[in-house]
Amino acid sequence: MASGEGFLTEEQREMLNVAPPNVEVLSSSPKSPTLKSPGTKSSSVLLSEHHVKAPGGGRASAAGIAVRHVRRTHSGKHIRVKKDGAGGKGTWGKLLDTEGESHLDRNDPNYDSGEEPYELVGTAVSDPLDDYKKSVVSIIEEYFSTGDVEQAASDLKELGSTEYHPYFIKRLVSMAMDRHDKEKEMTSVLLSALYADVISPTQISQGFYMLLESADDLSVDIPDTVNILALFIARAVVDDILPPAFIARVRKMLPKSSKGFQVLQTAEKSYLSAPHHAELVERRWGGSTQFTVEEVKKRIAELLREYVESGDTVEACRCIRQLEVSFFYHEVVKRALVLAMEMRSAEPLILKLLKEASEEGLISSSQMVKGFARLAESIDDLSLDIPSAKTLFQSIVPQAISEGWLDASFPKTSEENGQAHGPDDEKVKQYKKHIVSIIHEYFLSDDIPELIRSLEDLGQPEFNPIFLKKLITLAMDRKNKEKEMASVLLSALHIEIFSTEDIVNGFVLLLESAEDTALDILDASNELALFLARAVIDDILAPLNLEEISNRLPPNCSSGLETVCTAQSLLSARHAGERILRCWGGGTGWAVEDAKDKIQKLLEEFESSGVLSEACQCIRDLGMPFFNHEVVKKALVMAMEKKNDRMLDLLQVCFNEGLITINQMTKGFGRIKDGLDDLALDIPNAKDKFTFYVDHAKERSWLLPSFGLSDDAS
Repeated sequence: MASGEGFLTEEQREMLNVAPPNVEVLSSSPKSPTLKSPGTKSSSVLLSEHHVKAPGGGRASAAGIAVRHVRRTHSGKHIRVKKDGAGGKGTWGKLLDTEGESHLDRNDPNYDSGEEPYELVGTAVSDPLDDYKKSVVSIIEEYFSTGDVEQAASDLKELGSTEYHPYFIKRLVSMAMDRHDKEKEMTSVLLSALYADVISPTQISQGFYMLLESADDLSVDIPDTVNILALFIARAVVDDILPPAFIARVRKMLPKSSKGFQVLQTAEKSYLSAPHHAELVERRWGGSTQFTVEEVKKRIAELLREYVESGDTVEACRCIRQLEVSFFYHEVVKRALVLAMEMRSAEPLILKLLKEASEEGLISSSQMVKGFARLAESIDDLSLDIPSAKTLFQSIVPQAISEGWLDASFPKTSEENGQAHGPDDEKVKQYKKHIVSIIHEYFLSDDIPELIRSLEDLGQPEFNPIFLKKLITLAMDRKNKEKEMASVLLSALHIEIFSTEDIVNGFVLLLESAEDTALDILDASNELALFLARAVIDDILAPLNLEEISNRLPPNCSSGLETVCTAQSLLSARHAGERILRCWGGGTGWAVEDAKDKIQKLLEEFESSGVLSEACQCIRDLGMPFFNHEVVKKALVMAMEKKNDRMLDLLQVCFNEGLITINQMTKGFGRIKDGLDDLALDIPNAKDKFTFYVDHAKERSWLLPSFGLSDDAS
């Protein structure tokens, strides 16, 4: 064979004859494509499918033949070339491909989705403000559930994005507006806590302005928006987190027809202009968000009674745990022991409960010891109602120690405390008895001059520190009104009869007994710190006096030292003066002049009408039994002036009903006696009339027979 043609079969020769026309097709202009039947395959594809081989297994020569090379991936996989030379994924496209001429037909059997052009899919860009709003909602919801101010402040700090804090104010208040009074009060408390430390005053103002702007929208879902938002703004002004000028400034920026403008008018006229508005606003939603001592004690008594009836120790422990006042569990111990003494049949159950609560770690060892110690201190008083109280207590203590739920050091600790706080001498006891009565009367009458006169009558200035201690201790267990009255009284006493040394000594006594005070008053440490800070703001104490007080406290008085540090921190805060002055709302309630005016009017009405029952009801409505001596005094003076003894009938009825006590009668008669000389200038026969009234009162037992005799003898 002279040529290589001998190596080809007849069929292969026919295929070679067909190849040249197809080469022309491949090399022709793309602008004049050759239409082919969809079912026809090109010769080049056919050749590649037949894999024409050279002798000896080599490939056939490609010279003069339009045969494409078969591409292979680096992985060795076989890839078939696309129709018309247009590649699939990873290829450069078909020969001389130009823009705008290619068209993919999805109905084509050879359609490959990989040849579709890429499409950009749009995604929403994350908005930091939207993320912030979502995060603060969860913080607010959690705060409403737990009431944990510190945790809410910490979460807000961790969230960052401080520039968005006005939105937090808006969201917090708007969420609270649609909830109960509890959440509204919690909101005001949180805003005060965040002020300056976490959220700047400017941002708080911005937040409230945003609320005012959206008041129209809020009113769609909350019909009472105007009133509620007005109260929030008034509360913010009272709490000193919004300046009073905020209302005047923002009013100019809002349309007069808007709900926001109505809110400002309501806040100013209905809340901030009313008498004693601060106390009214603070108490509008129920005041404190925490349980009071009385509420906690009531719950403890109820759960113990239920336990004695059911005997379910597990349920009783669960109820104790739900109280969430672990620092006050000594009250559970004390009340449980008293109940065991009152109901001897319940003693085994009570001791079982205390033992299990100790073993579970529910009641700590220190709380258990405090509970036993408190009962030991009051065992003498308890013995008046339960004669066997001492014997029972002495039998319970060793049993508790032997079973391991009372610390073995308790008897020794109790004895040491007894020595450290031994009985006062008779003189101090009598003084304390008198000043308790004087302080109670002051809280009801608000008569500072009368209190000062009473202290001067006692004539025991060496006990002034004891008076200060008793005054603040009694005030701490009462409402904000009495706390404010106590601070006002300290200022007056410092001017009149108390020296700075008396004030310092009184606070030292208070801080030395701070731990004992905390047994009965849950928030004693913070309350004492406020009293200390208020004394500095009122110029009763100098800041250096706080250092002096710290140095005079014993080394083991850690709670007292912490209280002084807290007071110093309060004083160093921004706007400390304004905030501390308003810490209890300001104002002391009724002025004594108001009470005197009411008494004068009710006596005049009785004089004209003669209706005894109505007059007695008016005296009762005053709600000031410690000030009824004023009723006695004014009634006697009016009887002298009118020359009408009808007032004596009123005093008789008041005495019979127990409305006016012998003590108040004696005090009223005593005040007339002290001012008898001055009274005689206007009523010439005042002395004779008074003598008649005294005899009349003694005959009817209004006064003790000894009244007036001691003064006459002297």
